[in-house]
Amino acid sequence: MQAINLSQLLYKIDETLQSQFGYQTFWIKAEITDVKKYESKRWCFLKLIEKKDTEIIAEMKATAWSQGYVFIEQFERLTQQHFANGLQIICKVKVKYSIKYGLSFDVLEIDNSFALGQIELQKQATLKRLVDESNGQIIKDDEQYFTPNKRLKLPIVIQKIALITAQNSDGQRDFKNELLNNNYGYTFEVDEYLCQIQGDNAHENIIKQFEQIFASNINYHCVAMVRGGGSETDFKPFEQYELAKLVANFHLPVFTGIGHDRNTSIVDLMARQLKTPTKVAAHIVEHNFMFENNLLYQLNQIEQNVHLKIERAKQSIINLKRLLMSFDPNNILKKGYAILKVNNVIVSNPSLLKIGVEIETIIKDKTLKSVIKNINKSTNEE
Repeated sequence: MQAINLSQLLYKIDETLQSQFGYQTFWIKAEITDVKKYESKRWCFLKLIEKKDTEIIAEMKATAWSQGYVFIEQFERLTQQHFANGLQIICKVKVKYSIKYGLSFDVLEIDNSFALGQIELQKQATLKRLVDESNGQIIKDDEQYFTPNKRLKLPIVIQKIALITAQNSDGQRDFKNELLNNNYGYTFEVDEYLCQIQGDNAHENIIKQFEQIFASNINYHCVAMVRGGGSETDFKPFEQYELAKLVANFHLPVFTGIGHDRNTSIVDLMARQLKTPTKVAAHIVEHNFMFENNLLYQLNQIEQNVHLKIERAKQSIINLKRLLMSFDPNNILKKGYAILKVNNVIVSNPSLLKIGVEIETIIKDKTLKSVIKNINKSTNEE
C-alpha cells in the first residue's frame, strides 16, 4: 500500500472544494456562539450553529475579517446590542478551506434588517408577557404602558433617594452634580447602590440592588436608576423580563435615565423615563421647586385674604360707629326731637304718662320740668 502525505490529500480536498464552491457566496441563517472580537484589528472569530430544540445539529467555524467587521459594527449601532453569543443572524458567507486550519466560513455581510426584526419581535413578546402575566396590573393603551409603579403618588417633596448606578461612571457624576448644584439651594440625601449595569448579565446585578433597597426598610422617596457614557449596545440588561417586572411593581417610584433621547427600553416603559441622568436629577429638583412655588403662592393667597378681611373689618367698624352715632341722644335732639323722663327714666311706654305726673323734657340745649294736666289721644291713633 502506497501512502501519500497529509498535505497531498488536503490539497485534493482544497481543489475539490474550490471547484465545487469557487467564489460562490451563500446567505444562511444561524445562531452565533464562541464570539471573540479583536477590535484593534477589526476581526471577529465565532461559530455558526443550528439547533433542534436544545441539541446542536450543525456547526461551523467562521471569521469576519475587516470587510465583515463593518457589518458587525453596523449591527451594534443599529440594534443597540453587543454582537454576542446566542443571537440569531442572517449572514452572507463564503466557503473557505485551509490545509492548516481546515474548513470554515468567511462572514462577508450581515442582514441587519433581520436582526432588528428579531430584536423587535423579542421586545414585543416580552412586553406582551408583562401585560398578560400581570393580572391586569400592567395596562397597554395606545402604545403607552400603565404600571403599578407609574401609578404611585410622588411625595410632595423628594429628599431621600436610592441611586442605582455604576461606580465612578458618567451617570453617577452627572446625576449627583445636577442635584448638588441646583439653583435653589435644595439639599438631598442620596444612598448609592453600586453595581455593574452593562453587560449580558448586568440585569441580575441590578435586581440585587433593588432587593437590597427593599430589604433596607429605609423610607426612600424614590429610586433613580441611571447610566451614562459607554456604547449604545449596552442596553440589553434593560430589555430583560425579570428586571422589567420588578420595576413595574416596585413599591417606590422609579425614575430611569439609562439612555439618550432616541433610546427607550422595556424597563423605561415600566417606570418614569427621563432619558438621561441629568434629566432625572433636574426633574427631582423641579418637583421640589413646584412644591415650594405652590407653597409660596398659597402663603401669598393667605396674606391677601387676611389683608382683605382686615380691611373689611375696618370698614364694618366704621359703618358701625356711624350707626351708633346716629342713635346718639345728642344727635337725635339736634334734629328737633325731645326726650321725656319720669323719675329720671326715659319714657318708652306711654302708659307711664298720667295726669299729675311730673316729667322732664330734654330738648337740644335745655331741660324743662312740668306736670301733666291733660292728656289728649293722638288724632293718628286707630
